[in-house]
Amino acid sequence: MKKKTLTKKIIPYFAVVIFAILFLYFGNMYVNQANTLDLYDSDFQSVRARVTNILDIHYEDESEWWHGTIILFDAEITDGIEVGSVVRVRQYLDIHFSYAVHGVNVGDSVLIQNFGDGWHFIELIRINMVVILGAIFVLLLLLFGRMKGLGAILSLGFTCTAIFAVFIPSIISGMNIYISAIIICIFSIVVTLFILNGVNKKSLAAVLGCMGGVIAAGVITLIMNNFLRLTGILDSESVHLLRIPTEHTVDLRALIFAGIVIGASGAIMDVAVSISSALWELKEQAPKLRFGKLYKSGVNIGRDIMGSMANTLVLAYIGSSLSVILLLIVYSENLTDLLNREMVIVELLQAIIGSLGILLAIPLTALTCATFFSKKQANFIEQK
Repeated sequence: MKKKTLTKKIIPYFAVVIFAILFLYFGNMYVNQANTLDLYDSDFQSVRARVTNILDIHYEDESEWWHGTIILFDAEITDGIEVGSVVRVRQYLDIHFSYAVHGVNVGDSVLIQNFGDGWHFIELIRINMVVILGAIFVLLLLLFGRMKGLGAILSLGFTCTAIFAVFIPSIISGMNIYISAIIICIFSIVVTLFILNGVNKKSLAAVLGCMGGVIAAGVITLIMNNFLRLTGILDSESVHLLRIPTEHTVDLRALIFAGIVIGASGAIMDVAVSISSALWELKEQAPKLRFGKLYKSGVNIGRDIMGSMANTLVLAYIGSSLSVILLLIVYSENLTDLLNREMVIVELLQAIIGSLGILLAIPLTALTCATFFSKKQANFIEQK
């Protein structure tokens, strides 16, 4: 009996994993069909190198537009067609950024680039330490979470791959950003919840409640986009996006929509899972609970969650753009000027609409849970 039950759980689990892999594979092929932009096509490719010797450090003030410290050093190229070659490299430390930018040391791994007039320092190679930290995170996740931890790693990997292999290429290919963003959110919700909690009524209720919250957040964003007449030109990076040599110009207003919806989906997912899990356990302990009682309990549970989740969203958005906010405060003439800047308006929209999505997901999740859990099990859904 246990073997039969285990088989019924494993088959849907692998079906979800296979679906995710196929979606990513064929989705990437489809969005890249119309992509005419070679993301890494450049006459000046950066290469990895290791600093072998510091030759000279001096201050230079011969230009009207630049003055600062120049470090001259030798570096051994460690990849590319010139691997093993020792080249002379310049690092420029602008006086305005000297407190934040550090000069290279012997043994440092760096990225360098030849612009035709010699080799120049581009950046320190930092990804190695990030990979080590990520490996520690994965190890701890597996150690403490076990199978749930493995599911979390899989779902996180699928979500990140969907964004970088499907969503971003779809933007570059000129596809509809609104539709692409919603598809990626739905994919992430379905795959994450079914992998983490299995294909059952609890997961299905959470999926439907979460989808409702995300779609509601999307609709509100579209409405506010029109009312506020947003342009999407928030900073210099936005202007550069308009200059990307693609067949279709990037829709900056659609990018605002995508950023809000994708950013809110994670918090909405947390709320939906918390409510569905709590109501499932409640129904397990008190099987005779009817629709009304379950719905009321779900809403009450949601009230306890929504405050912390909304706070999480606001703090996340403030934390991610703290430098920009500080800069705007310093250079704004007054509070009215600050609050009416489009960049600040978009940050406020992200926090408020994300919180509204959480708020609307609570009754939707409670409703789906009460509907599913108060009825007899459907034959095609495995009870956990």
